[in-house]
Amino acid sequence: MNRRMTLGAALGGAFTLALVLTGALPAAAADMIGNCELTGAKGSIPMTPAVAGQLTVEVNLPAPGWWNGDTPESIKDGYEYCMAANIAHRAGLDKVKVVNVAWDALVAGQTKNFDLALSEISITDERKKVVDFSVPYFSSDIGVLAKKGTKVDAMTMKGLRIGVQQGTTGASFVHDVLKPTNPEKVFPDTPSMFTALQAGQVDVAMTDTAIVLGQAAVSNGMFLVVGQYATGETYGALYPKGSANGKTLDKIIQALIDDGTLKALAAKYLAGAWGADPTAIPYFKP
Repeated sequence: MNRRMTLGAALGGAFTLALVLTGALPAAAADMIGNCELTGAKGSIPMTPAVAGQLTVEVNLPAPGWWNGDTPESIKDGYEYCMAANIAHRAGLDKVKVVNVAWDALVAGQTKNFDLALSEISITDERKKVVDFSVPYFSSDIGVLAKKGTKVDAMTMKGLRIGVQQGTTGASFVHDVLKPTNPEKVFPDTPSMFTALQAGQVDVAMTDTAIVLGQAAVSNGMFLVVGQYATGETYGALYPKGSANGKTLDKIIQALIDDGTLKALAAKYLAGAWGADPTAIPYFKP
């Protein structure tokens, strides 16, 4: 697999195969972090972490499927949590410390004393001015979430009341590309955006397809992902600007891509959690 993992490939049914690939054999239960099965050799790519003895990972919660739990203390698995666990394992560390931070502060490079952030963060040139990014590890377009029964298609989108999260690529896409008739309603975080959708304050909510699929899956049938827009976005781990560990972490993440570990995590935590094939969701043209 090349450096850019496609969404379809990430969700491929290769969970069993991936675990037997070179370097991806399951670790002993005693070596587990949380509920995560670890792969590869412990300490094979060592690094000196920001806080001794642990990998400190920032995230903006909630993120079902990616981080299974609403608080840092309750999270024991999920795609990105187990990705972090495997990074820690290969770096020779026994602990993952999860820190919940505000989204705006995270992408603005205002948080401190951490090793990396994993929070479905799209790599953009604007963000690169204040933070560094890893090699891409996942791809995601912009999805359209609506309440069940709402009539939405490509022709009606511009006239709908659209909710977006402040500081996201979804907000930029709606404002700069889609240009709806009604000004988009901007929310500080995804919970408030989804609450507004539930309350009928907006007709649709738009952010990464991966994120709205997760929300639809836990909505008990209230929400559906009715469409998506192709943007070519990729997720990367976010590093503090000028991080001394950037190249080492890149090496670990690339190894997790190459040996199938991340493909296995996607099959285990995302495909099942979403209950839908993202490649089957229709694409709208702006």
